[in-house]
Amino acid sequence: MKRQGNRDVVGYGHNGQAVYEDRPEFPAPAIRFKENSKEVLALREKEKGDWKNLTLQDKKALYRASFCQTYAEMDAPTGNWKQVMAIVLAGMTLTLWINYFIKKFVVNDLPHTITREWQEKQLENMIKQRIGHIDGLSSKWDYENNRWK
Repeated sequence: MKRQGNRDVVGYGHNGQAVYEDRPEFPAPAIRFKENSKEVLALREKEKGDWKNLTLQDKKALYRASFCQTYAEMDAPTGNWKQVMAIVLAGMTLTLWINYFIKKFVVNDLPHTITREWQEKQLENMIKQRIGHIDGLSSKWDYENNRWK
């Protein structure tokens, strides 16, 4: 593989391809993070012996040669929620402005037939004209006492 470079293939990885990827659910990448250099190869020879002879700096250098991040670095918060929240708020703001524009310049005023007074007059007219007197609205009106049954 061309992108592999001078790195050791050390495992299967998460999909069987020789690529490096830091993923907590697949902790063993297929290849090492850094390419083999003289310093790294010298440390790998030193690691074959007794680990008590390795200093803490050597152990960290070996780890960083194989992995880019520790679990703590992978699990650290990235702050992406701020970008998501900014996009959501910008979308809501845009929606409110579009709604305001439509109500102000596109939609006409509501018709007068929506008012409560108009509906009450219409109801009175329907009762006077006996519209639906068998099983409709007028059938529920008591014409002798002028009230609802």
